[in-house]
Amino acid sequence: MIRQFELVEQVKAYDESADEDALNRAYVFATMAHGAQMRESGDDFFVHPLEVAGILTQYKLDSASIITALLHDTIEDTPHTLDEIESRFGKDVARLVDGVTKLTRIELQSDHAKQAENFRKLVLAMSDDIRVLLVKLADRLHNMRTLHFVNKADKRRRIAVETMEIFAPLAERIGLHDMKNELEDLAFAEINPEARNSIVSRLVFLREKGGDIAARVIKQLETTLDEAGLKANILWREKRPYSMWRKMQKNDMPFEQLSDIIAFRVLVDSRKDCYQALGAIHSAYPVVPGRFKDYISTPKPNGYRSLHTGILGPERQKIEVQIRTHKMHDVAEYGVAAHWNYKQRAGKTEGRQYRWLRELLDILEQAVGPEEFLEHTKLEMFNDQVFCFTPGGDLINLPQEATPVDFAYAVHSEIGDRCVGVKINGRMQPLRTQLRNGDQVEIITSKAQTPSPIWERFVVTGKARARIRRFIHSKEREQYLQLGKAIMRRTFEEEGYEYTKKAMDSVIKVFNMNSADDLCAAVGAGHHTSREVLETIIPGVKKSNNGGDKAAPLAHARGKKKKKGKGKGKSGAIPITGLIPGMAVHYAECCHPLPGDRIVGIVTSGKGATIHTIDCDTLESHAETPEKWLDVSWEDGDSLSFFVGRVFLTVLNEPGSLGNLSMVIAKNGGNISNLKVTNRSSDFFDMTMDIEVKDVKHLSNIIAALRATPVINSVERARG
Repeated sequence: MIRQFELVEQVKAYDESADEDALNRAYVFATMAHGAQMRESGDDFFVHPLEVAGILTQYKLDSASIITALLHDTIEDTPHTLDEIESRFGKDVARLVDGVTKLTRIELQSDHAKQAENFRKLVLAMSDDIRVLLVKLADRLHNMRTLHFVNKADKRRRIAVETMEIFAPLAERIGLHDMKNELEDLAFAEINPEARNSIVSRLVFLREKGGDIAARVIKQLETTLDEAGLKANILWREKRPYSMWRKMQKNDMPFEQLSDIIAFRVLVDSRKDCYQALGAIHSAYPVVPGRFKDYISTPKPNGYRSLHTGILGPERQKIEVQIRTHKMHDVAEYGVAAHWNYKQRAGKTEGRQYRWLRELLDILEQAVGPEEFLEHTKLEMFNDQVFCFTPGGDLINLPQEATPVDFAYAVHSEIGDRCVGVKINGRMQPLRTQLRNGDQVEIITSKAQTPSPIWERFVVTGKARARIRRFIHSKEREQYLQLGKAIMRRTFEEEGYEYTKKAMDSVIKVFNMNSADDLCAAVGAGHHTSREVLETIIPGVKKSNNGGDKAAPLAHARGKKKKKGKGKGKSGAIPITGLIPGMAVHYAECCHPLPGDRIVGIVTSGKGATIHTIDCDTLESHAETPEKWLDVSWEDGDSLSFFVGRVFLTVLNEPGSLGNLSMVIAKNGGNISNLKVTNRSSDFFDMTMDIEVKDVKHLSNIIAALRATPVINSVERARG
């Protein structure tokens, strides 16, 4: 545990003007406030805020942030009040403590709606002062480091999932890469310990096999740069197990093909030296194709700048080299904290300067409710970036797989709403085209255009989806309102009464509505029946023979849940949109489509529609009959059915291999429905396996887990 004078010395080491007296008073106040409180680890509770403060000193934050860290739990866990904090430490500290206290209530929320509502508070709080988020991230990091002391397994998993979905992406967005990597890896250890342990064991083996390879590579790189007349400082770092797992899963590759397990960082004095160092390294070593990225000319949204390249380096090892200036390295290490000028005590740090944060605020305005806001925000934060240009040369960064509609909404909401077409690199293209790095995008608009519900199927940004859904909701409400009014008028007339707005106004409080229009819309949507409303307005009214709600059964039918069953998704409702009503549906056994795949339907006389993945080889045989093709897609939402995914595996021929294989699949929620050995030798078995899964993401997780298993040589999904 850091002692009082050590904490003060750490702050004074980078900020001579720090308020030493306030730091000492905050230390004493927090110690007395928490008194005899204990953590689940058995440590004094005060150890936690002290460790949080210690983490923030590594990022050289101002004394107000350090004091906030010491006091961040006093309002929530002790009798002391915010007014008392303000009287002792000033308005700036009190405001920060209040912001962090509100964010603390996000944690441990079993109710998803409450968590979503509190996440809205997080976005609003950090938009006013980014230091609130910095303190909160340090708080979460220490809690994750001590997560193993939490007794309840479900509580540990809930905290880990929340860290992976919310806090790690936020850390990345403000440039705290090391903190983001540690948060992800700690969460990964709780969520999927078997996969992590497998990767760690392989890393240990590589270290033992390679010896001190990093030192030898650094020495040879230094020689190469010295011969080019460049003065450079070379560092190295090992990739975290979760980063390796995610890359294996995303790029569909085995562990052995990872080329950046160790990355080398070349630090030089100027931007010009960065490109000279790149030229020297490329001249000396073969380049790995497709590995070069220039984040200096096109920085990441969080300000990260660096040159990345892959080479077949010293000792014929595939390595990743990152080249940057010392100043760029500070930003890469400390993110937004690197911009914090602790010597300027002018007040709060504005968070609204960050474009991604402004976009979150836009989503906040457009989202219908807190849960939808949380959903769209996750879309916004999780995806990697692709960089495109407007005709005027402005740079727009978007998530991978973004479309021109996403681009249009990123430029301006009104442009997105009125988008009718697009030119990509001067050529007309469909609006669902996926954009690539360097594309020049020109959006064509029309005043008569409005957002199309079809767009929601292919947009990937939270901002675009929130705007489209808001428009759809408004149109749906108009339709439900008109339908509801017609149903109510008919029901009143059938009973011999006159429908009036005054009559509806008299019962809106009974139905917990704000207006008569809201009640009519609820009737049109099937949430209430017209008979129910009429009997509330006129108690004792008799039911007419011709009465009733003809629209209600259809409306209520929409809310019925699918029945759970197994097989190829045949139980319950067909989870596919775009089909002709009543048409029989079959799932192609050549490609085994899963929810989440892009799909197409092929109509066959007497058989109905057969669903294929969009990249299935079999589709080539239908290229000459476009009239048989159906534009179909999976319905939104989680299916309760199980589908069959087929994989090809090569497994070591040794005792226990099949047992390990089936155990990995079972632990990841899959079920083997069929297995066939297609080839065997003294060393390996080739086999085809059918696995029951929920969707393509579920199958991808199982494939990634199999790739991390030592007895599995290779595993690929069947594609036809």
